[in-house]
Amino acid sequence: MSSSELTGTASVLDALSDRWRTLADADPVTHDAAQGLWRVVDHQGVSAVLADPATYSSDLTPITPAQEDFDAFRKGNFVGMDPPEHRKLRTLVSQAFTPRVVHGLAPRIEAVCADLLDRVADQDVFDVVDALAYPLPIIVIAELLGVPAGDHKLFQEWAGTLFAGDQLGESLDMADLERALEAIAPTVREMNGYVLDHIRHRRAHPGDDLTSKLLAAEVDGTRLADEEIVGFVALLLVAGHITTTALLGNAVVTLDRHPGTLAALREDPDRLPDTIEEVLRWLPPFPELGRRTTRPVVLGGHEIPADALLMVHLGAANRDPSRFTAPNVFDVTRSPNPHLTFGHGIHFCFGAPLARLEARIALRTLLERHSRIAVPSYEDVAYQNPAVLVGVRRLPIAVTGP
Repeated sequence: MSSSELTGTASVLDALSDRWRTLADADPVTHDAAQGLWRVVDHQGVSAVLADPATYSSDLTPITPAQEDFDAFRKGNFVGMDPPEHRKLRTLVSQAFTPRVVHGLAPRIEAVCADLLDRVADQDVFDVVDALAYPLPIIVIAELLGVPAGDHKLFQEWAGTLFAGDQLGESLDMADLERALEAIAPTVREMNGYVLDHIRHRRAHPGDDLTSKLLAAEVDGTRLADEEIVGFVALLLVAGHITTTALLGNAVVTLDRHPGTLAALREDPDRLPDTIEEVLRWLPPFPELGRRTTRPVVLGGHEIPADALLMVHLGAANRDPSRFTAPNVFDVTRSPNPHLTFGHGIHFCFGAPLARLEARIALRTLLERHSRIAVPSYEDVAYQNPAVLVGVRRLPIAVTGP
């Protein structure tokens, strides 16, 4: 099924919830012989795997198809690295992407939200993905990196190609993956070239942007080579923004489908951070993460060989009844909410604070501007392929002024 066919709420969101609930109620560790992988679905097991990079490696290159353009991207993509290389890159990036930098973006995020919503202020119905959820994080991250924000349509096209999953079924196998890599390779090549040109320009003409700071950052007397920075900048530019895009769309859909939640937020805006956390638990944009065993291991009572592929299932772990009270109920008052949507351990999502900040400001602005926000027809809603990304690609909403 291509993502263009994924319309209508029952066929996508309800099916996902049913699948995650079924997985959460099943054995914590199972072998999928058809797809040649192991699934880990319980909260404790997923947390343990993510916390042990020595046993469960993020580097899947030994067991996945090779592709030249992706090899260039991987050089600086620390999401797919293990220690000690991971520590070097993460430490360098941490010097430039500090909590103070993220917090300082709030006024700019507010201004971008206001400008984007001003453009649709005369419309009673508009696509909230096209109007807000896509451009907001792209513009913010482009400006942060010193990349021309005017090119954001190009970045959006790249993300659309990389995360659409049009070449994939709803369950991944290696044949699907090889076809998908070949299909998107030209986009990765174009993106790598664009980012490398930007990095070289910034090396010759440094500024106050994050790319320039990455070029200057050192750890143990080491600086990143241009080719290493390509993977990280591309990751932020494309993968980094898509989480916020998905989170915003998922929030609007989920709040619309749970009557009374929007009204409660208007009455008590302080609930917004907890609401965002529950949306993240309920609909994690990337519900599965891959890991490779570096040695034979016993997990959940199963003997798993070295170089086996594990899929740790965040979506199911977020519905684990041993960790969450009433896990299949959307509850904006849930506290604590130890969801695993942003991962766990050394690979905890680097952009999580920025995604939370952008979502909080964007949703607050929508609520302040409109006394009514509703999805008029789910037949007009289009979803991403959930095998790649849980989110909406088209979401028309009907609004009424303040």
